[in-house]
Amino acid sequence: MKLRNRLLGGALAFATILTPTVGNASSHREAPFITKNPKVDGTDFYLFDSYEPARAGYVTILANYQPLQDAYGGPNYFTLDPDAIYEVHIDNTGDGIEDITFQFDFDLNLAGGNGVELPIGGKNINIPLAVAGSLTGPADAHQNMTETYKLGVIRGPRRASVPMLVTNLTDGTTTFAKPYDNAGTKTIADYTAYSNKFIASFDMPGCTPTGVAAGTHSRVFVGQRKEGFAVNLGQIFDLVNLGVSALGIPPVGQQADLTGAADQGKNVVGTKSVTTLALEVPASCLTKDAASPIIAGWTTASVRQARVINPAATFKSPSREGGPWVQVSRLGMVLVNEIVIGIKDKDKFNGSEPKDDGQFADYVTNPSLPILVEIVYGATGALAPTVYPRADLVAAFLNGVPSVNVMSSTLFEAVRLNTAVPPTTRANQNALGAATCFDPPVSNAVGPALNLARAGCDPAGFPNGRRPGDDTVDIALRVAMGFLLDQNHAPIRGAPLVDGAKVDARDFLTGFPYLAAPISGAP
Repeated sequence: MKLRNRLLGGALAFATILTPTVGNASSHREAPFITKNPKVDGTDFYLFDSYEPARAGYVTILANYQPLQDAYGGPNYFTLDPDAIYEVHIDNTGDGIEDITFQFDFDLNLAGGNGVELPIGGKNINIPLAVAGSLTGPADAHQNMTETYKLGVIRGPRRASVPMLVTNLTDGTTTFAKPYDNAGTKTIADYTAYSNKFIASFDMPGCTPTGVAAGTHSRVFVGQRKEGFAVNLGQIFDLVNLGVSALGIPPVGQQADLTGAADQGKNVVGTKSVTTLALEVPASCLTKDAASPIIAGWTTASVRQARVINPAATFKSPSREGGPWVQVSRLGMVLVNEIVIGIKDKDKFNGSEPKDDGQFADYVTNPSLPILVEIVYGATGALAPTVYPRADLVAAFLNGVPSVNVMSSTLFEAVRLNTAVPPTTRANQNALGAATCFDPPVSNAVGPALNLARAGCDPAGFPNGRRPGDDTVDIALRVAMGFLLDQNHAPIRGAPLVDGAKVDARDFLTGFPYLAAPISGAP
């Protein structure tokens, strides 16, 4: 109970990371340069204690890339970049430098070297499609173009040593297969059954896990998934054109509860898909030691510094890549680069490392979007908080929550997870996480009061890590306009702000890889 109380006491303070992040797509096309490189555009990053039955002691990591995929996006669909590396970083010492990196390195090949060929008029002709017939599993004979990857583990700084390749326990090799995207039911009759065959087991090099069931192993899956992030994307980018009733802003001078109409059918990205890099690893393999249960995580993608277009392009060499790796995408906490960082520094943030995040502190202490919301809705009484600089946000945004997620005095942005907090079962999760665990603050000096008797209190929810069923947009909207402040400094602090796009844990799978199968391109 002591740990539970400490978590709840700081949970909403941790949520102030999102104060300037008025609802938006998590990180879709968030910086000018990344729009030129959609294959390495990180969209969402989840880090949470696994809540699948019989998987106690495991931590799940989901890193999503390639935003806004249409189900009918053929003929080449959404392969990942074989000339890039995709990485998930874990810091377990609190210095903003990765202690463990999981590196994904992808490869594209044609079947048999030249691909599937048909005898036509006495000649063997390569077919123009990626598949030549229905698919049922890995290494299917009908697959003309195959996508595989290797998974490596690096300890210490990511460029200081070569990765230790993990072994696929299914076949004893170091190669893993990625399923074909959901082209349609004629290509893949049962996509769930098909894609489940690509979930592979491995043992993490250099770790003997503790606290997990005997005979279980780490798991990995890379493949297309249904977009799990819900957001009213179009209206929000039309100058927050939601309408007062949609936002849930109460009349001037009135206090509202936290029960806004979360589901207004406005999840416009609900028909899209993403490509998910999913890992499930024992918590004991990620933490520094048993006495240090807190970890911080983020995901990045990097490409070679030099690219020369091949004037005589081939399947394997459409360009020539060389030079050192250069990071072009970075994602930790939801919405940060998209909404917090000023547009002039968005590409800089994508190329930065967490240990250097102090350079972005002004964007947190003096957030701009609450002022923009006031400009649009000020006539309704939707006034921005009046406390500047936001010193409380510095602690949460760059250093974690005291007694809950703080690892050190080093300031850096990442998703922080206290792995010692037991997960909440899917059926009992609250989309607002810990936001319903607090009574309104009496004054800024006191802050919100913990009330464990409040209905729906979920201490394992966001912001202690992030689960697919956490409605980070609605939490962000409320905190942005002063939920953590008293009424004198935040005129609409109690408004049940929503974007009308529902998030519900029950819409996701009961277990790994948690995100649902993608929508079929041709039902």
